[in-house]
Amino acid sequence: MRRRPNVEQDAPPPAGGTITGIVASPRAPGRFTVMVDGKAAHTLGLAAIERLGLCVGATTFGREELLAREEAALRTYDRAVMMLAARGRAAKDLERQLVRKGEPLEFARLAVERLVAEGFVDDESYARSFVRSKSAGAGLARFRLKQELGRQGVERAVADEAIAEVFEEESIDEVATATALAAKRVRTLRGVDPQSQRRRLYSFLARRGYSPPVIVAAIETATGDSTDGEQAGDTQPD
Repeated sequence: MRRRPNVEQDAPPPAGGTITGIVASPRAPGRFTVMVDGKAAHTLGLAAIERLGLCVGATTFGREELLAREEAALRTYDRAVMMLAARGRAAKDLERQLVRKGEPLEFARLAVERLVAEGFVDDESYARSFVRSKSAGAGLARFRLKQELGRQGVERAVADEAIAEVFEEESIDEVATATALAAKRVRTLRGVDPQSQRRRLYSFLARRGYSPPVIVAAIETATGDSTDGEQAGDTQPD
């Protein structure tokens, strides 16, 4: 007679065991390795260990899935911290970059939310820093700055406020900045015929977000070549 399977006897034993040690991780500063039955099982932060009530002698039976989830979420968080250490990022941009690197969206979102709560991610501060750096270093205009911040997920109102604040604090004059950029660029265009020179200068400044009137004024000053409206239109890139 064929034996009917006993579900309880034939099922694999539940994963887990007894916690035999909680030691500082040699590879991850500030993290701790939870030893289960004498073997390294999970790497967690102190906050999670205390919150979950983990201690030597406690069992992990029935809690392995929870512990694995905590460990995975912490890995994503630690990766986010390393990315921020390399350079500042807006919240949405950090979340997208984490996902692109293979982190689950759920954990990426949790990591960013935690970093925001801890004050390590702040779109307002980031936007001001970005505007200050790119307006001075790359000479980007308001329009281009707003575009770049939008691509990084910074809300329009936050971007507008940051741009207005920095431009006022630094007394940034777009015509003066565009003229300085054009004058510097002209030095690299010696030997180029005037029409091609103007066209290249126009494209150069347009890529930085300057408006046509500002570009024309900057080119006229930088080249010493006054152009009327019709000629100015001819300088625009095809």
